[in-house]
Amino acid sequence: MDFTGLEAATGLRFSWNVWPCSPEEAAKVEVPIGCLFTPLKPADPEGNAKIPVVDYSPVRCRNSGVFLNPYCHIDFRGKTWTCPISMNRNPLPPSHAEHISPENLPLELVNLTMEYIIPTSVSNGLFPPTFIFLVDTCVPEEELEQLKDSLQQVVSMLPQDVQIGLITFGSVIKIHDLSDSEIPRCHVLRGTHHHDADYLKKILNLAQQHQRFVQPLSQCEYMFNTFLDQLMPDAWPVAQNSRQNRCTGSALSAAVALMEVACPNRGARAMLFTGGACTLGPGKVVDLSLSESIRHHLDLQKDHHNARFVKDALTFYTTVASRCAKNAHAIDIFACSLDQSGLYEMKVCCDKTGGYMVMSDSFSMNVFKDSLKTVFSLDSTGNLKQGYCAKIEVFCTKELQVSGVMGGCSSTNKKGPNVSPNVIGEGGTTEWVVGAIDPKSTLAFYFDVTDGSSTATSLLSNAISTIGASNKNKFRPSENAGKTAFIQFQTVYFHSSGQKRLRVTSFSCKYAQPNITHLAPSFDQEAAAVLMARYAFYKSETEDSIAVLRWLDKSLISLIAKFADYQRNDVHTFRLANEFSIYPQFMYHLRRSHFLQTFNASPDETAFYRTVFMRENVINSLIMIQPALLEYSFEKPTPHPVLLDACSLKQNVILMLDSFFYVIIWYGDMIHQWREQGFQDKPDYAHFKELLQAPASDANHILSERFPTPKFILCNQGGSQARFLLAKVNPSQTHKSGYGDYPEDAQVVNTDDVSLKTFMEHLVKLVVQS
Repeated sequence: MDFTGLEAATGLRFSWNVWPCSPEEAAKVEVPIGCLFTPLKPADPEGNAKIPVVDYSPVRCRNSGVFLNPYCHIDFRGKTWTCPISMNRNPLPPSHAEHISPENLPLELVNLTMEYIIPTSVSNGLFPPTFIFLVDTCVPEEELEQLKDSLQQVVSMLPQDVQIGLITFGSVIKIHDLSDSEIPRCHVLRGTHHHDADYLKKILNLAQQHQRFVQPLSQCEYMFNTFLDQLMPDAWPVAQNSRQNRCTGSALSAAVALMEVACPNRGARAMLFTGGACTLGPGKVVDLSLSESIRHHLDLQKDHHNARFVKDALTFYTTVASRCAKNAHAIDIFACSLDQSGLYEMKVCCDKTGGYMVMSDSFSMNVFKDSLKTVFSLDSTGNLKQGYCAKIEVFCTKELQVSGVMGGCSSTNKKGPNVSPNVIGEGGTTEWVVGAIDPKSTLAFYFDVTDGSSTATSLLSNAISTIGASNKNKFRPSENAGKTAFIQFQTVYFHSSGQKRLRVTSFSCKYAQPNITHLAPSFDQEAAAVLMARYAFYKSETEDSIAVLRWLDKSLISLIAKFADYQRNDVHTFRLANEFSIYPQFMYHLRRSHFLQTFNASPDETAFYRTVFMRENVINSLIMIQPALLEYSFEKPTPHPVLLDACSLKQNVILMLDSFFYVIIWYGDMIHQWREQGFQDKPDYAHFKELLQAPASDANHILSERFPTPKFILCNQGGSQARFLLAKVNPSQTHKSGYGDYPEDAQVVNTDDVSLKTFMEHLVKLVVQS
């Protein structure tokens, strides 16, 4: 099946493109029925799939709410169309009915994805986005200068009609008055309180004068830059061997309150720039004394004294995130510190609002600077590339139910017959709100298949079969077998130009017969691996990491046992179809990844990696699970992919590893020695110079295109930085391998991890014995 073609036309990748016909069949296949959906996926300029943008009103079914799409049946004589969900006939509007024919179809009946510009008379005007910059002043002066410089650069890039606000915080919170005045003014709030909208209205008289603190950039750019120029590190005295008073949580609640008053239910994002952990007020994660370290994974698992603030902090930040999601606002977190800064506790703010999360060691590093510039980059029309204040609703046929969504969104608790009782992620609804969304933002939807009957009928049928019905009733064929299912995604959002837009994406597929072998050709192992990974991260929030790994192993063994071809207890007869051939490999690398293995990683690092994974598309997610390794050598003129294996680490080659968060250029020992001797600078060795430049050029392209900007590492064989590469490759050659098992110049990996070969051998053995 052409999975990439469907993704180009709709932004959808399903784990199964033919679906099990009953709940029993769905339970057998182990991998959940789900899809990865990129709501604002742009059209491929080189592809055939187009996404028309029109400025007329969409045609909607008056009963189901579904919009006209290519899966609707058209009565050309009666000028009507039939809804694929309610099966009701609806009249075509005059603009469509006048010239419609099988050869002359409107755009809605040709394109799986349509985008409508909602007139300003309906949306009540244009509403450009609002940005509240939340700046931590409890950082060294050098760091603050770098941050100020970056902020002034990106503000100069913004369109003049966007609104901005400025809040700084340290031991207290300062909300800066951006109105034109000879004397810069700010209002000071305590950093020990949780500030809500009512409190801010009362204290700052925001009901009539919120324009003082949030203004269009064209009116306040000078004052904004003046405040930044005069900004100094927090002057509150710090006791010896103590941390600074940093009221991050309280300041964040004040920023959310300001957005609630200034732009309710319109596009807005609070951008938090912090250089350390919260030590004061609500959201506190560590005490002031430096003698006490911030919590680590072991502290969280054992509930140690260091983790005593975690529960209250999580509750507080969840409350702040819920307030933000209620108005469809977003929270971005840029944490730049050598120590942890509390991302583990604040992670929910990004998860529920669709905000960005960037982690770096310093505000002076390119990881921060380039990532911030990418957020504010403009498209060809001079507008920002994000959408704001989005709502996504799912409509589907009666036998499908939505279990939930994962990926930077929050439930609106909209109930209906298509809501599944089984909750995965943000469930219990068919509608979700996303505070900020960009062309790469990808959400994971999970579905349940029912028997297609009503709940009461289903319960009665189950009761009859339980107490012992006839074999005829027990084994009757599924009502869904051979039928067609239909799903429509409706995304309403504010474009960065201020326009309100609606994007409609439709999809349909068939249910298989009651035999799971019919599902095999429709299996998308790439999408399935990403959906299982997100599900595993969701389970790891409430379950022990060992239990999650066992669940992954059990699911993998059961899936392969059902779809592989083998004779019982004979490993030599094992055969696996191409549709499943690399899925075990993805699971192997997922088990070894820093997403599930928390050893030698802080809770903040784990939270950062998982948050970024949860919003990326299939290709980028697979790079995180199984990094891409390219080889550059004299033997082949162009770079080519090689196995992510220790055997690929040769002395006479250059390797480039792309693990999404890191881009590593690795020189083999021979190449490194030639480079150290300066052969690339001699005219007779121009070909060697070109060889060195090729991976650097490819790496620069990756660094310029990706968000967050990866960390760039240059290393050589045997060097200390080579550990980043050695941690990712398959350890086929280790210190435990027998003498003579590998060549003399082979790269040996010192690890206790099993190799992919050993993993596959055990998998096959367990499958044939199952």
